[in-house]
Parts: sequence; structure tokens; C-alpha cells
Amino acid sequence: MCRPDKAKTSLEGVELKSCDEWVKKFDLEGFTEEIRALGKKLELAQGPDDVAHLNLMISYSNAFAAVGLLSMGFGVNPITMMGLSLYAFSRWTMIAHHTCHGGYERCHPNKGRWSRFKFAVGSTWRRFNDWFDWMLPEAWNVEHNNRHHYNLSEDTDPDLVERNTAYLRELDAPRFVKYLIVGFIFSTWKWFYYAPNTYKELKMAQWRKQGKKIPAGAEDPITLKDSTPMYSFFEMFTVVLMPYLVFHFFITPIPFLVLGEYLDGYTGKQMYMNAIINLFLAEWVTNIHGSIAIITNHAGNDMYRFKNACRPFSGSFYLRQVLASVDFDLGTDSIDFMHGWLNYQIEHHLWPNLSMLSYRKAAPQVQEICERYGVPYVKENVFIRLKKTVDIMVGKDSMRVFPEEYEQKYLEIDAVAELKQYSSK
Repeated sequence: MCRPDKAKTSLEGVELKSCDEWVKKFDLEGFTEEIRALGKKLELAQGPDDVAHLNLMISYSNAFAAVGLLSMGFGVNPITMMGLSLYAFSRWTMIAHHTCHGGYERCHPNKGRWSRFKFAVGSTWRRFNDWFDWMLPEAWNVEHNNRHHYNLSEDTDPDLVERNTAYLRELDAPRFVKYLIVGFIFSTWKWFYYAPNTYKELKMAQWRKQGKKIPAGAEDPITLKDSTPMYSFFEMFTVVLMPYLVFHFFITPIPFLVLGEYLDGYTGKQMYMNAIINLFLAEWVTNIHGSIAIITNHAGNDMYRFKNACRPFSGSFYLRQVLASVDFDLGTDSIDFMHGWLNYQIEHHLWPNLSMLSYRKAAPQVQEICERYGVPYVKENVFIRLKKTVDIMVGKDSMRVFPEEYEQKYLEIDAVAELKQYSSK
């Protein structure tokens, strides 16, 4: 592939919106150098403290599981539901999420489990022990870790909210009807939207590896009710959904069928049904909780979209992770836990393979670098971000589009930098 020896795109006469004026004085090379150096520094500093912190978060997660599982047969109540919900939420967003990215591969002594190539993948047994949820872990790794992270806010990003909700934005209906649809999405999205879409991405990756042609329209987002040429509903249900549905909701409560026969005031059937109801209500709660913490990460009228792809860990890549991500309130274990450690989204997207503790250390340093280089660093309360996200979903507002001339200019600078790097070897 031929590469330019210097960046050639002219920026003379380019008109910018007031919100984009900062790009005129932006130093991409300097910014890239500092962000790259900070990432290496953080990676080298990881060690026993990061493992201890992971174990602490696991203990919190397991404690919520214990509260929910041990009490779910004794009556339908909010404490049980919150315990079950927070366990499912934290097991996904904190423990599985960062482990599947490789956040603990370099510092955890147990390489046989806490590796992205081992954790929750390879068998139903590993899925059951490490991360048992609606999504197939192998599918999640393709859709999220690869496609989303390395195509962030491009048209090929499978998690681009504005594009994925185009049908809703364009729907000819009163806005309150659109809000009702958003409510349905938020309360069902893990099994209704995310499980089928992540599995579709896995199947497409397998087809590409086999040299098969991807059918037209296959990359469009789908829901559980939609058909796709990538797999049958029977396959997706039996491989992805059924193991979790059957075990989590109907097998897990079985001990209460026996226990209820030995407790005064209860029957086995009554306790079993209490447990099932608690599990389903907790599922509803954790879907809403997850939606608020996850869908809001990259949507809003102050988040940028991009037209062209860029090289991973190039200057354009680092810049885009900041411009298309948002941090929430952060800084303590309780705040960070309730956000699922997704409140460090900027730092996580800059360096996906670091530990949770590293992101906390990185946040103030990244913000300081961005301020010096004039790069918009967005940090807001999650409920403010929720409103901005819903505004995008219903078509009340739109995301920013990064100036194409500057996008092309930065890609050329990346190419020159890459050429120099190879030439120096």
C-alpha cells in the first residue's frame, strides 16, 4: 500500500461550526505521543493492587448474589430484586467486561482463568462458571471487543445508537409513543436486542473467516423477532438463550420446592413461585440499570460521528475515543460499582486492555491532557446523559459529525507517522 510522505489535504477555506473551532489549533502528533506514553505507563504499573481490587469487586458482586439467591423464595420484595439485579449487572459490566478485554492477563497470577482467551469461552461449563448471561461470551467478544471498540461511532459500529434507532427517529408517531418504545427497549434490550445482535456478529465473523459472502443487509441491527440469513431462530434460541433461560429462571429456584415443605407458613410451590417472580423482576430491573449505564456511553448532541475507518491506536483512533465517549461521576468504589465501572468510558476506549483500577488512576491525567490540547472531554451525570441519549433515539436531537476535511487530514498524518515508524526499524 502506498503511503504519503507528508499530509497533503489542504484545510484552507474550510468552514467550521463554532463547536468544531478547536480543531484549528489541535496538535494531533503531540496529543498522540502523550496519550500513548500514559497508556504504557499505566500498563507497566499494574500488579498485585489491581488483582486485589478485582477480588474486592468480585466479593461485592457475590455478596449481592447471596442476598438475592438466599432470600428470593421468602416473598417478592425489592431487596431481593436489587441483590439479584446488581449481581447480574456487575458480573457483566465489571468482571466479565474487563476480563474479556484482557485487563488482567498481565497482572493476574491465574492465567488459566483470568485471560480473555479462557474466561467464559470454549464451553457451556466455562460460560456457566465465569459469566452466565443472555449473551454468548464468544459473540460478545466479537461484537463489543472488536467491532464496537475499533469502529467507534463509524457507520460500521454495531452499537451506534443514532443509526440503530433510525427507524424510531423517523417514525411518524407522537413523541410520547416514541418514549414508550424507548421504555420497552431499555427494559428488554439484553435478550431482545443484544443477544441476537452479538450472535449475528459472531456468525458474520465466522463467515468472513471461511471466505463466504455476507448477504446484503445482514449487518443491519436486528431484534429477537427479526429473521436473518446468518442463523435460524432455533439455533440462536438453543445455543444462546435457552441455557440461561432454563437454568437461571427455573432450575436455580428448585431448592425452594424442598425447603418450603419444612418451613412453617410456606409451601414448596409458594416459595418456588416467589423465587421465579423475583428472578424475572430482577431481570427487568437489571435491563433498565444496564441500559442507563451502557447505552448512554456514546450518544448525545455533543458526541461525534466519523465517516472513515482509522488504524487502531493511531492518532485518529485516540482522538476518536475521547470525542465519541463520555465519563460519568466517578472516584469511589460505591459510585464506580453502581455505574458498572462504565463511568470511565473515555479511558477504557483509549486502552481497552487495562484494569478497572488503572482507569480510575488515568481519568484525571487524561482530562488534563485533553484540556491542554483543547480536546472536548465530556464528563456529566449519567441521568443528564440519559436525557441526551433519549433525545437522539427519538429524533429530538442529533449527534455531531466530525469535519471531513480534518478527518482526512488526521488520517494522512497517521499514515506518515506509521511510515516513519516502519522506516526507523
